[in-house]
Amino acid sequence: MKYIYKVSGMTCAACAKKVNSAFLKHPDVLLADVSQQKGTASVEADKEPERNQLDKLLEGAGQYRITGVTKGGEQITGSDSHTSAGSEPDASSTWDVYKPLVLIFLYVSGIAVVASHAGQYFSWYTWMQYFMAGFFIVFSFFKLLDLHGFARSYAMYDLLAQKWKGYGYIYPFLELSLGILYLTAVNLPATHAATIVIMGFSSIGVIRNLLSPNKVKCACLGTVFKLPLGHVTLVEDLLMVAMAGLMLVTH
Repeated sequence: MKYIYKVSGMTCAACAKKVNSAFLKHPDVLLADVSQQKGTASVEADKEPERNQLDKLLEGAGQYRITGVTKGGEQITGSDSHTSAGSEPDASSTWDVYKPLVLIFLYVSGIAVVASHAGQYFSWYTWMQYFMAGFFIVFSFFKLLDLHGFARSYAMYDLLAQKWKGYGYIYPFLELSLGILYLTAVNLPATHAATIVIMGFSSIGVIRNLLSPNKVKCACLGTVFKLPLGHVTLVEDLLMVAMAGLMLVTH
């Protein structure tokens, strides 16, 4: 019997090979043909493979997930009722999904407002400086809680991390360094330029994934919170680029 599984998380040929190997490890699977472009795995088996076992095998291979399966042309299970790893959430669950991110932005924004007041005067430049300091420090903290897990997730969509796995381990320290530099105001023009390069390059990977049928989990808050990689992630990256650019030209 032929089964066609929809699999999320595949971003390259290497991912397809990992998924193919994972399916073949299941005792009931005879043949497997995985397409990264289509986001599918065509499987030949005498009987339907046990789903929990397949999920565990895919989890062991990376951030891959079955979102649907078709048997002999008939769909027998669709997408999970929960939000898939990389899909945009339903409207009813948007707040639950993005609440941690919203609260972090509100906390960092509020602290930056307090820190940027000089007597009776408020400085937008100083507010952006402290906001970006808090943003990078807090986000690097969540990534460092599970550095290996972050590096593995980040490699699913970042262009450099896909080519060089070590970049995923370095990236949180880059964010931490940017946060400290903004906090201490050491050579701010160079810090702005570095932010534009790092966050601008990161946004390219996000855009590339948004245009791909294969969706993955956002690694911006590490593995602590399961956020989908979507337009919110892109806005987050481009906001840092825009603020750094504005501060650079107005310094």
